[in-house]
Amino acid sequence: MMAAVPEIRLRGLTVCHGRRPAVHHLTGRFAPGSLTAVVGPNGAGKTTLLRAIAGLHKPEEGRVELGSGAARVALLPQQAALDRQFPIACLDVVMLGLWSAVGPFRRVPRALRDRAAEALAAVGLAGFEARPVGSLSAGQFQRVLFARLLLEDAPIILLDEPFNAVDARTASDLLRVVKRWHGEGRTVIAVLHDLDLVRREFPDTLLLAREPIAWGPTAEALSAANRLRARMMAEAWAEEAEACARGGGEAIAA
Repeated sequence: MMAAVPEIRLRGLTVCHGRRPAVHHLTGRFAPGSLTAVVGPNGAGKTTLLRAIAGLHKPEEGRVELGSGAARVALLPQQAALDRQFPIACLDVVMLGLWSAVGPFRRVPRALRDRAAEALAAVGLAGFEARPVGSLSAGQFQRVLFARLLLEDAPIILLDEPFNAVDARTASDLLRVVKRWHGEGRTVIAVLHDLDLVRREFPDTLLLAREPIAWGPTAEALSAANRLRARMMAEAWAEEAEACARGGGEAIAA
């Protein structure tokens, strides 16, 4: 198990987009080394939650606590949010995972370049070092992004729809990487839509509909009653609503 993997604790977390609520009053914890799926209707705040945990979206209320101090967090965004037209080679994208270790505008030592090439090989892209990312399929590009995460070597890994728009073989290969991270004791949180996959592979689930519906063992969180409640809440959303100020109850992930 990795040393010093921190607990992630959310305390009354409310996150907004331009004062419009995206996540309400979320309180609970991701245990160190846990593997958790985040599911819910479109617009439920799943991506916003990951960005808040990563420190990229400032809460309107409440806070995110990462153990007793700062912790490295690696975030894989949705592919749709990334520009693949910039002329950059696969190896250079992977080496972005060394940013915290090397810093900007410094030459990457040969040993670290070799590590980047090994990361590409580990996701099935040996020999792709010089290939421009614009020439890759969606599945190949996702493999490159996973290789970058391998190099970041963070104790907390956040994945936003990691298997979306990739073929079944790629999804299977990348799922093995996710399970490897979990086996190493890292905390992995993944936004997913495939509930069958969640039931098979993810022991814990947070069902979110802007407010927490359920958070705990997957079979319980994804009960028919909870899924119906999430759908009914989504149908009642008012997009013009302002952020509310009431407190929420605590949901604890084992």
